[in-house]
Amino acid sequence: MIRHCATRCRQQYSFFENIRNLCTSNQRWSSLANVNIFDRIVKQVQKDRAFQREDAALYDYIKAEVGERMVDRMFDLTKECKVTAEIGCGRGFITRHELPDGIEQYYLCDSSEVALKQAEATAKPNGYKMKTLQMDEEAPKFDENSLDMVVSNLSLHWVNDLPGCFKSIIQSLKPDGVFLASIFGGDTLFELRSSLQLAELERKGGISAHISPFVQVQDIGALMHQAGFKMLTIDTDELVIGYPSMYELMYDLKGMAENNATYTRPLHLCRDVMAAAAAIYDELYKAENGVSATFQLIYLVGWKPGPNQPTPLERGSQNASFADLGKLTQNIDFEPKK
Repeated sequence: MIRHCATRCRQQYSFFENIRNLCTSNQRWSSLANVNIFDRIVKQVQKDRAFQREDAALYDYIKAEVGERMVDRMFDLTKECKVTAEIGCGRGFITRHELPDGIEQYYLCDSSEVALKQAEATAKPNGYKMKTLQMDEEAPKFDENSLDMVVSNLSLHWVNDLPGCFKSIIQSLKPDGVFLASIFGGDTLFELRSSLQLAELERKGGISAHISPFVQVQDIGALMHQAGFKMLTIDTDELVIGYPSMYELMYDLKGMAENNATYTRPLHLCRDVMAAAAAIYDELYKAENGVSATFQLIYLVGWKPGPNQPTPLERGSQNASFADLGKLTQNIDFEPKK
């Protein structure tokens, strides 16, 4: 059965590529700006239900790990950011750590009131004032030129209008303000996505949108540049996590409030499709003592233009040529001084 599924999937490869490109291509973002892919009300309900569970802390392992990495990146900044806002704070995966000195006001923002209460309870403010604001991450509303830094930890992948969100963020930043964020990339959960597609092709002759579309890393830079950010820094990383089977992975995704929230999501998944998908997953992505799941992480840093910000020199202003580089280094002594 698995070989037959794989053969049919290869025949449909170009079709899958077209679907993915339709959802993530930068050339489509302007036309998709007014199209709602995600049901924001459903996502808020999913977050409330997940965070109200008594064992909610068991499913924090990915966002807590990335939140700690985000704090490290905040410490790497030499600029003093007195007023900072976090968009989509969740259960407080950044503020549970000690933050850099210089922060005087920190805004926790999330669409879930349950998340805000838990984030406030677990926060460890070291000398700064903290305020919670319930707002939709899709349209953060702050006064223009009021923030020194905006951070976001694994939240913006559920935003419908990502270009509009970036524009709202840069408007709220002061000149030379910084935007620091992490977001799930396009290769996230490709094992689960392909297994479900193969299973549905075999059992139903078609595919459904079981996994939400993620932005591709090559699109992030163009979207931020289009919004007006300068001095962009974008890098990627991967977390590969092992699970006993596909079922435990899906259960944990629900506990993280990362279950599907698209308008086109199927409301039910047949048992035979689930069984076939689990068998395919185990056959194609077997790991030690179970299966593996990949989470692609995209880290991005962008700065709002400011008068004191470093800028590249004008074209033609150089006074040396790369052709003379050898001559310039002839008289340089590279031996270490004793």
